[in-house]
Amino acid sequence: MTVCRWFLAFASLLFASGCGLVPSENSWQGAIANQSSQLGYRNWIVIAEASFPAHSRPGVRQVNANVEVPEAVDYVLNALERTQHVRPNVYLTRELRSLENDFAPGIDDFRGQIQESLHGYEPTELDQQSLLVLLEDANRTFDVLVIRTISALPYSSVFLELQPGYWDSDSEQRLRQRIERERMEKLARPVP
Repeated sequence: MTVCRWFLAFASLLFASGCGLVPSENSWQGAIANQSSQLGYRNWIVIAEASFPAHSRPGVRQVNANVEVPEAVDYVLNALERTQHVRPNVYLTRELRSLENDFAPGIDDFRGQIQESLHGYEPTELDQQSLLVLLEDANRTFDVLVIRTISALPYSSVFLELQPGYWDSDSEQRLRQRIERERMEKLARPVP
C-alpha cells in the first residue's frame, strides 16, 4: 500500500512538472510571479490566444491561463513593474489593427481592452509571422514563457521582449561611444 501511495505521489509530481505545462487553474499567476524574478534581458513572454501553437523546443515553457488576453497582460505587466531588473518592449500583431468586427466578432471591444491593459506602454506593431520568427530566433539561446489564454480572437496575442530595467539603449550607446573614444585616444597617444 505504501508503494502505491508513493507511486501516485511521484506520478502526480511528474505530471505537474513534465513538458513545461502547469495544470492547476490558478498556477499561471504563481508561474508569472515565479518567472518574473527569473527571466531577464532577451527573454520573451507571450500572452497568447487559444490557438497559439505549442512549442516543443527546450526553453519554451507554457502555462495555461483560464482568462482572456487583456486580463493576463494586465497581470503580467503588474508583475514586471514590481521588478527592477526588467522592463518589456511590447509587440502587437499588425493584423490586429486591420481586423473587422464582421469577421472577428468582439475584436473592436478587444482592441479597447488591450489598450487599457498595456499600462501606457507604446506597442510596436509587426506582422505575426515576423514576431514568430523573432520568437523562434530568441528561443535558440533564451527562455520563452507562453501564457495560453482562452481568448478566441485571431491575431490577439501580445508579445513582450524583456529588456534591462535599469539600463536603456541610450545609456548603452553613450557607454559604447565613450569606450570607442577612450580606445581612439589611447591609439593616438604619441610613442615616448
